[in-house]
Amino acid sequence: MPASLTEADYVAAARKLGCSVAAIKAVAEVESRGAGFLSTGEPKILFEAHIFDRLTSGRFRRSHPHLSSQKWDKNLYSTPSGEHKRLEEAVTLDREAALQSASWGKFQVMGFNWKLVGRASLQDFINAQYRSEGEHLADFCGYVKARNLDDELQRLDWAGFAHGYNGASYAANAYDTKMAAAYRKWSAA
Repeated sequence: MPASLTEADYVAAARKLGCSVAAIKAVAEVESRGAGFLSTGEPKILFEAHIFDRLTSGRFRRSHPHLSSQKWDKNLYSTPSGEHKRLEEAVTLDREAALQSASWGKFQVMGFNWKLVGRASLQDFINAQYRSEGEHLADFCGYVKARNLDDELQRLDWAGFAHGYNGASYAANAYDTKMAAAYRKWSAA
């Protein structure tokens, strides 16, 4: 099983982002229920059919509606291991689009953000996702810095952070209230 994060890892990341350890732990809890890997050693992923549809210009929408959807549809999600099966199937259709259409690891950073987080290539990003939660944390920090979301974490502006991190429909999934609740829990720990 790949290495898990240590308290020292969280402390170093909190220093880098200028926020509290509890804030980072809150994001991890909400994004991946706190674990970056499945028991199989595979990184947690969520395959996003609407992203795959966009990246492939909808060319698989009719032939593979469970993989390519014009709109986000939570009913397309599978079990954690089932998400890897969906990704594997999408890879046979368009590898690059498929890998970019999944959110990866402990912090669920989207594959299409590989360059934004500072990776040399999409493959470098994917390899990192399989290595360790430390790599997941590095990509999270890279994303937060690149998107200027560190100030939201510092201020504990969960709505602002969730909007920047999860998109405009963050409230429909209550990301902000879930992160606020997780933050309160981790602050009291």
